[in-house]
Amino acid sequence: MATSADNNQREAVFHADNVSKVYQMGEVQVHALRGVDLDLYAGELVVLLGASGSGKSTLLNILGGLDVPTSGHVQYLHHTLTTASEAELTQFRREHVGFVFQFYNLIPSLTALENVSLVTEIAESPMDPKDALRLVGLDERMNHFPAQLSGGEQQRVAIARAVAKRPDVLLCDEPTGALDYATGKLVLEVLARVNLELHTTIAVITHNAAIAGMADRVVRMSSGQIVEIQRNERKLSPSELSW
Repeated sequence: MATSADNNQREAVFHADNVSKVYQMGEVQVHALRGVDLDLYAGELVVLLGASGSGKSTLLNILGGLDVPTSGHVQYLHHTLTTASEAELTQFRREHVGFVFQFYNLIPSLTALENVSLVTEIAESPMDPKDALRLVGLDERMNHFPAQLSGGEQQRVAIARAVAKRPDVLLCDEPTGALDYATGKLVLEVLARVNLELHTTIAVITHNAAIAGMADRVVRMSSGQIVEIQRNERKLSPSELSW
């Protein structure tokens, strides 16, 4: 994990201690997470890497308050998520977390600007939706509907929607999984820009090992466990990545 020097310079946003998650599938128990310990620090970009079924999405959902662990402890700053009520978890997600998923979940009957505006209407101190779309390079596509946008443009609208409420943390689940190589790199460039310019803590889960080069730290998972945490001496820009 991070060194003690890093810990002195940065505040741990998330602290997960001995987190396990067991799903009951009929008579079978599926151990999605097995005793996971992880800290995420303010302003860092972390890539969680592993094959399908390694526990990445389950861990991300628990950190984001979409799911709760079977055992263990999860802390977000001064909030204990493991004992929070559903209403408290909803408030936590609304105030602190932005989500980006593999599929964009845009409302087809609304323009890009209207899709982003939906979120800013319920946020405490949001960005101007137009500024959020400019940040992801969609200045000239604001009034287009999702059907008029490419897959990469739709994903960038989804990122704009997530960052428009100024979340402390952005959690991304396979954000390039449905995109081709060139478009995927454009989306990664947007995430890198959000991390650099807004200092948003970002966690990206992927099975694509090449994406690990753009991270401050790489968390490798297998069979519900963290098997390695590696710090990159130099973060690569998305333009330097290839796969």
